[in-house]
Amino acid sequence: MIISKRFEAVIFDMDGLLIDTERIFRVAVVETVEAMGFVLPEDVQQAMIGLPDTDIVMQEFFGPEFSIADFRHRLHEQVDARLAGGIPLRAGVLEILDFLDQRDIPKAVATSTRRPTTEKHLSRCGIRHRFQAVATRDDVARGKPHPDVYLRAAADLGFAPAKCVALEDSHNGVRAAHAAGIATIMVPDLLRPTAEMSALCIAVVDDLHQVRRLFGD
Repeated sequence: MIISKRFEAVIFDMDGLLIDTERIFRVAVVETVEAMGFVLPEDVQQAMIGLPDTDIVMQEFFGPEFSIADFRHRLHEQVDARLAGGIPLRAGVLEILDFLDQRDIPKAVATSTRRPTTEKHLSRCGIRHRFQAVATRDDVARGKPHPDVYLRAAADLGFAPAKCVALEDSHNGVRAAHAAGIATIMVPDLLRPTAEMSALCIAVVDDLHQVRRLFGD
């Protein structure tokens, strides 16, 4: 399946798709919660992947005795320490960015992460300048799985959603892109594709190298 003739712009998720931070964040969350005397079950961990407001999920799960302010402070320290040595890119990132640049195909990021962290991570990875637009959780009223951040990214690029393709790794991200009317390719990271994901996507592939091949030579 060659899809390059069908789309004029590409919108990337960030965590778990461009940069390999989902595992780092997940371990940091679990260890932070445990240090505070709580236990975060596996199903709750998975439900949080791709969501913009994980604090709300944790507050609802643990109740009022769980200090969100303390959690945020500890978590930021944990994550910063784990990323001090650099932020790893996912396999195939530079290759697909080069491929799209060579064909003058505009690119954007649509992420559940807040803008300061998004800008910092993309800059530290050396790829911030590769994107013509970056839409974050701070730019929209509702985060994923709502379509707002994808609609914002497409608008910032100047393209109708139907002219874009989205690349996502999480279930909530796929739901958001699909709800925005954007054809979606899933590149799974922590969450495996389900029957729902396959129905919502035009393709499910193993990595960004396979995505590049879908665009042709």
